[in-house]
Amino acid sequence: MEIKNEFEVPAPQAEVWALLLNVERVVPCVPGAELTEIVDDSTWKGKMAVKLGPIRLAFAGEVHLEETDEAAGRVEMRAKGQETRGKGNAQAKVVSLLESVDGGTKISLTTDLRLSGPVAQYGRGMIQDVSSKMVDQFAVCLASQFERSRSGATEVTTPETQKPIKALPLLMGALMRAVMRLFKRLFGRRSEV
Repeated sequence: MEIKNEFEVPAPQAEVWALLLNVERVVPCVPGAELTEIVDDSTWKGKMAVKLGPIRLAFAGEVHLEETDEAAGRVEMRAKGQETRGKGNAQAKVVSLLESVDGGTKISLTTDLRLSGPVAQYGRGMIQDVSSKMVDQFAVCLASQFERSRSGATEVTTPETQKPIKALPLLMGALMRAVMRLFKRLFGRRSEV
C-alpha cells in the first residue's frame, strides 16, 4: 500500500538535508524507534514499537540508504523488519523529497508499505491513521531540533518522542467513521425511496 504524507520544517533546505541524513539525530524523532547498531554509512539496525490498544507490536529490522540526490532533494531508503514476538513482517520503500518554501522546507514522504502475517490484518485506514500520527510527531520533533540548535541547546530528544504511538484512539476514530458511513448509506437510501 502507498502512503503519502507531507509537512514543513522551519529551516533552510540545506540544514534539513543534513539533519535527515544524520541517523543518530533523526531516529529519536521517530515515535517508538530505537537505533541499535550502525552497520556502515548506509545501513542501520533498530527496533520499532507501536501500541494498538492492549496489543504492543515490536519490530526489529534494518534500514538501508538506497539513493541520495542533494540537487533534487531526494532520499530513498528501504526498511525491513520482523515482529519480535510474532510471525509478521514489514517492508517499506520510503522516498523523501525536500522543497524550499517560504519560511522553511517542505518534506513530502511516499511510503510503499508491505505487511504480512498477523500484522497485515489491520486495515488500510488504520495504518494510514497511525502513519499520519507518526509523521505529525516526527515533524514536531524535527522542528524542535532546529529550534534547540539555534538556541545553543544540545539535547536531541524529548521523552514524548520516544513513546510508541498509541493507536487505540485512532482505532476508535476509524470505527466512528465506519459507523457514520453506514448510517449515511442506510439513511441516504431511505430518503431516496
